[in-house]
Amino acid sequence: NTMALQALVTAHAALGHNHFFKNNQLFKQWTDAGAILSYLDFAKGYIVRCEERHGLAAVEAVLDSAHALMAQGVFRYHRPPKLSSVRQREGLRERLEYEEHSYNDLWRTLPQSQQKANDKGQDPERKKSLNLPEENLLYFLEKNSLVLEPWQREIIRIVRVIAQYFYPQRQTQVMNEGCATFVHYTLMNMLFDRGQISEGAMLEILRNHSNVVFQPAFDDPRFSGINPYALGLDMMQDIQRISTEPTAEDRDWFPDIAGHGNWREILLDAWADHRDESFIRQYLSPTLIRKWRFFVIGDAADQPHCQVTSIHNERGYDKIRAALAHSYEVGANQPDIQVVDVDLLGDRHLRLQHKVNDGILLDDASRDATLRHIRRLWGYEVSLAAIDAETGAAIHERSTSQIAE
Repeated sequence: NTMALQALVTAHAALGHNHFFKNNQLFKQWTDAGAILSYLDFAKGYIVRCEERHGLAAVEAVLDSAHALMAQGVFRYHRPPKLSSVRQREGLRERLEYEEHSYNDLWRTLPQSQQKANDKGQDPERKKSLNLPEENLLYFLEKNSLVLEPWQREIIRIVRVIAQYFYPQRQTQVMNEGCATFVHYTLMNMLFDRGQISEGAMLEILRNHSNVVFQPAFDDPRFSGINPYALGLDMMQDIQRISTEPTAEDRDWFPDIAGHGNWREILLDAWADHRDESFIRQYLSPTLIRKWRFFVIGDAADQPHCQVTSIHNERGYDKIRAALAHSYEVGANQPDIQVVDVDLLGDRHLRLQHKVNDGILLDDASRDATLRHIRRLWGYEVSLAAIDAETGAAIHERSTSQIAE
């Protein structure tokens, strides 16, 4: 990097991102920054040892299946356990090595018919003992699969822990990148105003900054959705404007912060206490809605045409803001798939359930491919039933026996 770009990157990452990581409540509750580097070092070494002992193909097969399930391998609603210490991981390594030496295949082949008969009518007790339903598929497979060897379980756990560590970033992309971009842009301009950055360096900085916040139009071949850097920066700067130079409209919409004066305090509180969904729902202003030319389209499946349902008026602003905020809700972007039943002492058929919202079904090809990955880790029949989230009515069911290898 040139010194100008190095200064930009330092302001963006070392100041902007680090501040957000340290102070945002999601990161404070769900991540352990002090342990992640040593854990990644442990994970890398463990994978290498598995490759040497069991072969590249065997390790890659487990990793491929685990990575395919990463989005469904996190705890969404309760705090995960903290990362283990180096001493605990060393003890784990010794235990796994002992288990691998003493591993016995006989327990996989328990007779099924009599056990299934004995277990008849015990569904509630069985589900309770397995803590079903379970939202974290990787966790369930790691703990309950009858075909995985100890080293395979540990690989699944590694993938699951890493997925959990990065889970808050999926909920704060607009805020995270917006915070970092606002910080680097503000600091670079302050240094330039003080004469500590030359005009040539500032031009290089602005060129790189412009590339980061570029937002292609919806009909541009490069369009891939809303640029979180651009929307985040605009919202941070808009909060700064509202707190220092509010309009009458701003005073109506944001009475608590309009004319407040101390925009730094407002931004610090927002960065600490919000994620994308709540941040947009609270701070997206009519001014930005007009600037971005946002509107809401109704695209009901039973209607032959799309209809613009919300525009730039008093009632429309609320609906546009709510619709955009909802699109950043993790629950709206990730399918709700849970383990609902399995008879470990019977046919071991793993039953999953997908709660369908707004009639949006899973893509057939990716659904079938993912079911094959689950079956590889489970070892027995896997089925996925789609039900309507509101009514509970069954829509369809797909099992691995119906899928060609």
